[in-house]
Amino acid sequence: MALKVPALDPAAVQPRNSSGYPEPFRSRVLPREKRARGDAVGLTKIGVNLTTLPPGKESSMRHWHTREDEFVFVVEGEVVLVTDEGEQILRAGTCAGFPAGAKNGHQLVNRGDRPARYLEISNRDPEDTAEYPDVDLALRRGPDGKIAFTRKDGTPC
Repeated sequence: MALKVPALDPAAVQPRNSSGYPEPFRSRVLPREKRARGDAVGLTKIGVNLTTLPPGKESSMRHWHTREDEFVFVVEGEVVLVTDEGEQILRAGTCAGFPAGAKNGHQLVNRGDRPARYLEISNRDPEDTAEYPDVDLALRRGPDGKIAFTRKDGTPC
């Protein structure tokens, strides 16, 4: 029997294999696969993605958000969580949270030999921006509200 919204068969969600990052950062994260579970059930204030991260790839550049909380829950495999405090391994069943405005850059890296899968959950704040402490990159919002990546000085990438 097929499920109907608000229920969801996760296999029915089409994967997204893209990134808004400019090069040279895009190739560091792709080909990761994101399945937007929150979008599929009509959520507008919470983002929920099931992400598959292949070996050797990064979830993102190390970053922190000004107005969005983030939470990750590892479903399968393991990833290395990189923060200002250093590195630690997250395995299936473990999680991590990143409060909005906490200036502690974070990222996940798959240093294993098999794909890792994790849920990403965050609020969707239309005024959110992000800072990237290790690279010359910033996430800003234009006058139209759309996100854009720039260099830290505001010039286009």
